[in-house]
Amino acid sequence: MSHPLINPVHRFHIPVMGTGFTIDTPLKVARYGISSVVSLVDDVLIEQMRGWLSRKTGHPYEAIAADADDSRANRITAYLDLLDDLVHRQVERLRQSAFEKGNELTAYFEMLPESPLKSLYSSMQATADPARRAALQEDLRRHVRPGAIDVNIMTKLDRARVVKGMPAGPLFSDAMTALRGFARSKLESSVVLSAGMNRKLYGYLREFPDFFPDATGEMRKRIILKVSDFRSALIQGKLLARQGLWVSEYRIESGLNCGGHAFGGKGVLLGPVLEDFRTRRDELREDLSSMWSAALVELGRQTPATSPEIRVTVQGGIGTAEEVALLNTRYGVDGTGWGSPFLFVPEVVNIDEMHLARLCEAGEDDVFLSDASPLGVPFWSLRSSDSEHERLERIADGKPGSACPKGFLVSDTEFTKAPICTASRAYQRRKLTALEGSEMTVVQREAEQNMVMAKACICHDLAGGATKPSGLDPSAHTAVCCGPNTVYFSRESSLREMIDHIYGRISLPVETTRPHMFLKELSLHLDSLRKELDKRRRGLVKSCGACDVRENLRAGVTHYHELATRLLDERRESFGQALTELQSELEQLIVDAELADATQG
Repeated sequence: MSHPLINPVHRFHIPVMGTGFTIDTPLKVARYGISSVVSLVDDVLIEQMRGWLSRKTGHPYEAIAADADDSRANRITAYLDLLDDLVHRQVERLRQSAFEKGNELTAYFEMLPESPLKSLYSSMQATADPARRAALQEDLRRHVRPGAIDVNIMTKLDRARVVKGMPAGPLFSDAMTALRGFARSKLESSVVLSAGMNRKLYGYLREFPDFFPDATGEMRKRIILKVSDFRSALIQGKLLARQGLWVSEYRIESGLNCGGHAFGGKGVLLGPVLEDFRTRRDELREDLSSMWSAALVELGRQTPATSPEIRVTVQGGIGTAEEVALLNTRYGVDGTGWGSPFLFVPEVVNIDEMHLARLCEAGEDDVFLSDASPLGVPFWSLRSSDSEHERLERIADGKPGSACPKGFLVSDTEFTKAPICTASRAYQRRKLTALEGSEMTVVQREAEQNMVMAKACICHDLAGGATKPSGLDPSAHTAVCCGPNTVYFSRESSLREMIDHIYGRISLPVETTRPHMFLKELSLHLDSLRKELDKRRRGLVKSCGACDVRENLRAGVTHYHELATRLLDERRESFGQALTELQSELEQLIVDAELADATQG
């Protein structure tokens, strides 16, 4: 049987969504062989969920206090061990059940993609001989295995901890404790490292044996890098390989056409990035293999005869089976990630009825790229969410900013010695006062004030999807970090329906106006460039950045024109026409940007 971390049962995964939406998703999908990702940002939420799930399932529970020794790491380990225990219990029950219509064992095989295992199931169904049928059923049961319980660490969210007024030291920062919590857990799964490179964290990976191959060449825990381009993958892959650490998967994500934080880059489009990986994948593996093997020898560790395979997956804005087929056949990806569409599947994610209804009703203007994140990175938000309503109400009442109950995003020391969060009332009150006395134009001052008050308490509010419906935090104001792809789905779906939609067995209702994922991403980059140009005209920025993005966007358009010739006849004409229109917009924006820089520079 192939190892589940390198040859998963399903050809898609469910990425991390906020902190609360997918905090317990493995308990809902892993028994069907589906891999999903849990955020390790919020150990307060993690401890709350461990207590709630333990009480719900009759599992022993002993609280880990926030001021206990190494509490954050221990909370994470305890929660992941609980998930592991509960999923294995689910899978064992599933294996022992009969093949009956409508039960979980039958659902496991019926939801599979076309594969040798699905063919074996079909053979069993077609077999009339009782003895042969029973033997095939036992063989099928042996092949049942859960999806991975993967975890996500945003590497730059690495707040230094203070204990009893004293610095706790680098090993107790947020990212380091998250890694330690995962590494000490019983899980055989992967850590998804996202949001950039953290050398201190990467070095810390070496301290845990599970990330190195054993005598059979297997690694109990693996590394997935979320990357935006090939160069980033190569740089980070080499850094880790030189330490004897192998990156098992490069998870490519669209810079803008995704949920949550939008790391737009410099106009680099998904298609050309995927093409780089397609043409240079063997080069990447060969370059890293020699470094990895040499490092293992130097460390005195087991050195496999051959280096492991590398998986390449992609996520961000995927919405149809046709798009999946293109990604598979044209770019040779090994899997796809489906995030925002699963917000319409309440049996998979934590979302209350009210916010589900608002998502179903959302139009193009209801999902917007906000300035809500204290990280200073554009952040996709649902305009009708409770979090957004609460933020606007506080501003209307003359009390902008939040109470900052968790503090995971504290970073600013402009007004205080100890870092505070830019979404907090403590910061916004001081910053708005300072702006009133600054030497700015009225336009500049208003823009700065709006930017300050746009920040929201996302580290608390993103947990609301889980904590409010469960009663763990009834006062939570839920934030919804859905991506722009959300607005093209309009109704609640079941897990079975969504999987059948992903594999092309059915088509869920999707708005006819939905553009191809590649064209949507291009249009988002044009919107971003348009906004920067507007800021330039108003004197809010010194440059609109056209020089940085021009060549990348033009290269992307050229690649897509070539791609259009390979599309099916019914798609080629509409894709090409829409691309030409976007290309015209791009060229006009570049002309306008260069003119603005020339006249105002």
